[in-house]
Amino acid sequence: MNAQAIFSTASRQYQKGQYTDALNQLNVLMEINRDTKTYVLLAKVLVKLGFKAEAARAYQLAGEAGGSRAEDYLTDAMKLYFANGQEDEALSIGLPLLEKAKTDAEIAFIIASIFLKRGEKEILGLFKAPLTLSTNRLHNALAFKLLTAEINDLQDRDALANLFRNNPKNTTLRSAHLVYAREANDYAEVEKHERDIQRALKAGQTEILAAEAPYYHATWCGDESFNRVAGAQLNPFPSSLTEVRRAAPHRWGERIRIGYVSADFWDDHATMKLLKAVLMAHDKTRFDVTLFCHTKSALAARDQDIRARWGRIVEIGHLTDDEAAHVIRQENIDILVDLKGHTLESRVSIFNRAAAPVQVGWLGFPGTTVNVDLDYIIGDPCVLPDSSKAHYYEKYCRLPETYQPNDPYERARPRAMSRKDVGLPEDAFVFASFNANRKISLQTVNLWIDILRQTPGSLLWVLCDRADARTNLLAKFKSAGIDTKRIVICGKFAYQNHVDRVPLADLGLDTYPYNGHTTTSEQLWAGLPVLSFKGTNFASRVSESLLNAIGVPELVATGPEDYVKEAVALYNNRDKIADYRKRLDENRFRMPLFDAERFCEHLETGYEMMADRAKRGLAPDHIDVPALPPRIGSFER
Repeated sequence: MNAQAIFSTASRQYQKGQYTDALNQLNVLMEINRDTKTYVLLAKVLVKLGFKAEAARAYQLAGEAGGSRAEDYLTDAMKLYFANGQEDEALSIGLPLLEKAKTDAEIAFIIASIFLKRGEKEILGLFKAPLTLSTNRLHNALAFKLLTAEINDLQDRDALANLFRNNPKNTTLRSAHLVYAREANDYAEVEKHERDIQRALKAGQTEILAAEAPYYHATWCGDESFNRVAGAQLNPFPSSLTEVRRAAPHRWGERIRIGYVSADFWDDHATMKLLKAVLMAHDKTRFDVTLFCHTKSALAARDQDIRARWGRIVEIGHLTDDEAAHVIRQENIDILVDLKGHTLESRVSIFNRAAAPVQVGWLGFPGTTVNVDLDYIIGDPCVLPDSSKAHYYEKYCRLPETYQPNDPYERARPRAMSRKDVGLPEDAFVFASFNANRKISLQTVNLWIDILRQTPGSLLWVLCDRADARTNLLAKFKSAGIDTKRIVICGKFAYQNHVDRVPLADLGLDTYPYNGHTTTSEQLWAGLPVLSFKGTNFASRVSESLLNAIGVPELVATGPEDYVKEAVALYNNRDKIADYRKRLDENRFRMPLFDAERFCEHLETGYEMMADRAKRGLAPDHIDVPALPPRIGSFER
């Protein structure tokens, strides 16, 4: 019998389900003819008989023999190797098929699965598109795992848009998709979903918020009863952990040992522009200060000299959470303070490992830090009013004047700069916002549109670095009938140059529900009045706290409508603007906002009150730190 006759016989037997007989024929055929079609038929027979590894090898040989379908046979071989747990063999075939993987979800799924399992993430971005365009839920689920949470990753943005298009009823995907839409100020996309979201929340369906990242949730939602739901799907700590941690034996010393945990211990970070003077002002006779640092090594190395002045530094960036908590316990820290909360590069989960007898959240995140074992949140009576206590599981530690520290000594002071230097007309009234563009919420931009409609001789100066966000911002104003020539968009400057340009504006306009924080204090430092309005949660009350602390509470409007009214009134009363500027200049080194030493004394009193309760075996309770007597004269050095 010739080779063709043997192949025909084996093929008929395969079609009839006589797989063993077909295999016997093919074994004979392999002795006289090994071509592509023989390998393919052999592979099919071996699959039916359950011999996956052997079938994969047969498909691989068919592919290596060449021909128009060589890639298809190699793909079949890769799938079988992967299904059989032979990852190295699957990868050896898959890597040459990378170009095909960009459009073939099956190949993308296999290669990405192997790389992800092995922690090799360098090329995973290649596979997001095919996996998200697939209708296979397993492919979609893997694509979701490949997302980086990097807000500027355009592959992530497109991947989420595809995933959400495939799964339009998935509220987790919608929330993630809207993070990117809000980051790009894509108001049309936000408005498309706004009505459904508000309808669901009014119906009590707060579970739609559970998967939202707490920080990005706070940029659009000012309702504290909803804020505490965001992040509910994050890994909760055991209910018994808190009691066990507080009851654990602890050796208290003569000085209180404070540990600060952050990734932001580098000089140019916004947090350190606020905090560094307070760190250096700590009373070394009463407090030991340790910085548990997971700052990126390049940033830490660059600022090595200044960092040494902030406190003793213990590097934990290379440690797991369990290892870091062990190190902190070995240091016998009394009060451990998280400076990040639910923000990027946080290591807040260290606090769920019983790291210290007293654990505190402060400064990094404006709200309750859900699912983290904290005893206290540091705030002030403005950002943490009594009416909000029901929305916090942490106890309050309220400082008397403001929760935000500031550095008056190493902060750049504004130098002379002209409007011509930054492309502003000399005669226009300039409203300004230097807040991150993600804070320019739908409500905020609509308020600004109202203001611009009522102030025809004005323009709006907005900080925005992203090209897509600039386009969307201008489109929003244009659709509302505002001439886009009245919108001047600027980019980021070096810090000194930024401080120089701030006073060129006439009035800063705050954002809602996420106010300017460091940004507001920078504008006040530079002498620019900032208009805000009374908020409804921590994030939206920050500017009120700062304005009170520098002695211009009149710049806090009663609500959104009054905010528009006051902006228009100040546009029509330049003398009032001049009066505010004068008061800011007079109050800079007299009022509490920039008085780092006074702030540090209040903070230290708060720590002492926390420690006193813990030493006496008392559970944490709300603390209101008493105010020092008013300062007489200037604290300027």
